Amino acid sequence: MNVKVFYRDGVKSLLLVAALMLMQSCGFIKNKFGKGGKEESGISNGEITATARKGFKQTTPAGMVVVPSGSFIMGQADEDIAASMNNMNRRVTISSFYMDDTEITNNEYRQFVNALLVDSVSVLGEEEIMTKYYPDTTSWKKDFAYSNGDPFVEYYYQHPGFDTYPVVGVSWQGAQYFSKWRTRLLHDFQNQEGQFNSTGFRLPTEAEWEWAARGGRAVAKYPWGNPYTMNAKGCFLANFKPQRGNYDADGYPYTAPANAYNPNDFGLYNMAGNVAEWTSDAYTDNATAIVWDMNPRYDNPDEPRKVIKGGSWKDIAYFLQTGTRSFEYETERRAFIGFRCVMDNVNDRGGARARRR
Repeated sequence: MNVKVFYRDGVKSLLLVAALMLMQSCGFIKNKFGKGGKEESGISNGEITATARKGFKQTTPAGMVVVPSGSFIMGQADEDIAASMNNMNRRVTISSFYMDDTEITNNEYRQFVNALLVDSVSVLGEEEIMTKYYPDTTSWKKDFAYSNGDPFVEYYYQHPGFDTYPVVGVSWQGAQYFSKWRTRLLHDFQNQEGQFNSTGFRLPTEAEWEWAARGGRAVAKYPWGNPYTMNAKGCFLANFKPQRGNYDADGYPYTAPANAYNPNDFGLYNMAGNVAEWTSDAYTDNATAIVWDMNPRYDNPDEPRKVIKGGSWKDIAYFLQTGTRSFEYETERRAFIGFRCVMDNVNDRGGARARRR
């Protein structure tokens, strides 16, 4: 190639780029397409010209994964051996959301309690914090008659050896207050940085929890998909009460670390076993008959029973099934119930068809 021609063409290209940059810096190009210079008021020449506001981008919160929107057959995924008749099958649709990839751990929950003891004693009072929001460590002894739970009473919540284990002994009310505190913590930071506030943290609805537990598998009996609790090598796939009470057969006689075992296809750990999990729904036997089929939720503040899902380290395999539902009273604090949070995903409100276009 002729060196002079190459040099001349290169200079022309550089001059063109420089001219475009100058035009853009002066606001010409932006103004040309109605986006320039100053921030638009949303009204121009007597007409509404408002478009999307700039500066908001929802990022995946720390420790969470995206659960996509979708539709599935909610309800019992196998024989209802308890003849409960409380979770009849029904197709529902769920919007996308973020979900904690593990249950809230002891060390994560401890940040909340410590913050309350530092910042909120004058408002709530130390007695309310310790009796309502501090985990009831004595549940390890009270929940199981004639069992030596004393070591867990003393060590489970505070000892560093259990930092990554799921917090237990937290009531539904405590889990709700943790979610509100976590939301304020994030919003305070975003306000300081001049950012738009993200949507808040909350407990998942029963339908969201079940959709997330299935991991996109339409009729999955368990989060891992197959109808068995062991893999081909004979290893148990969750922490529960296998066989005839051989608690140690799955590797952990009590709870396991929050990220033990393999995650499901959405990247969520321990959606079956380890600890049962609070949902935001109030409990009623006929929920499927009265809730809507789009993002269903049974919200009844006068009903003290709240839905728990997933089964725990002390439960047989039936309670690990994605469609099995049970309840506990909102003020109760148990050694086998924990929780995880979700956050609405406003960045991806389109369904599967919209994403394919």
